[in-house]
Amino acid sequence: MKETVGVLAGALLKSEKTVVFTGAGMSTESGLPDFRSPGGLWGKYRPEELASTDALNRNFENFASFYRQRMATIGEVRPNKGHLILAEWERRGIISAIVTQNVDGLHQAAGSQTVWELHGTLRKVRCQSCGKEYPAERYSTETACGKCRGKLRPAVVLFGEMLPEDALSAGMELASSCSLFLVLGSSLAVSPANLLPERAKRNGASLFIVNNTPTHLDRLAEGVIHASIGEVLSAVDELLALNG
Repeated sequence: MKETVGVLAGALLKSEKTVVFTGAGMSTESGLPDFRSPGGLWGKYRPEELASTDALNRNFENFASFYRQRMATIGEVRPNKGHLILAEWERRGIISAIVTQNVDGLHQAAGSQTVWELHGTLRKVRCQSCGKEYPAERYSTETACGKCRGKLRPAVVLFGEMLPEDALSAGMELASSCSLFLVLGSSLAVSPANLLPERAKRNGASLFIVNNTPTHLDRLAEGVIHASIGEVLSAVDELLALNG
């Protein structure tokens, strides 16, 4: 790991434009459960039953209860060391943007400014009928829109929905134009988000992957590290500090 950390630090120093891509593993270090690993959310629930457009339309009571629990959990956690380091790197110009699969808003809570949320956010809810948005806190006591009385739903991408066009387009442009693409905590199993690192690689970017388990794109990467994201970023940050 030490050697790859050094290679990553050197690549960051040389990179003219670095894009960071984050998945659920970025937030598990804040105490949030992920989805697919043992003990993850989809080990307890079937996605199509509670996190889908069908559930929104046909099983709204259980749908709303599930998302109330998720929002309450997110309200109890704080950004971890990795989130804080990325925010500081953006301030220092080391990274240009974050593209995330996460819906917890922890990057923004840590201070990151340029964050594209491919799967939406649990920090807001919106009316399924008229589109009016409200803070997520409203969902704890109210599931009807104050304007039209339509159903409120979290501002996330449900199974059966397309990704937001603005976030996906921004992610594609960033992947096409960056010189370094850094994956943090993603299994790279979900499409079309997992197309971004391949796009970056095809356009000449260096690819580094930090994830607890192997991914199908490890073979394309200049460096792969299976370790804690917070520990890896801390070690890289120390090397960056030594090099000014």
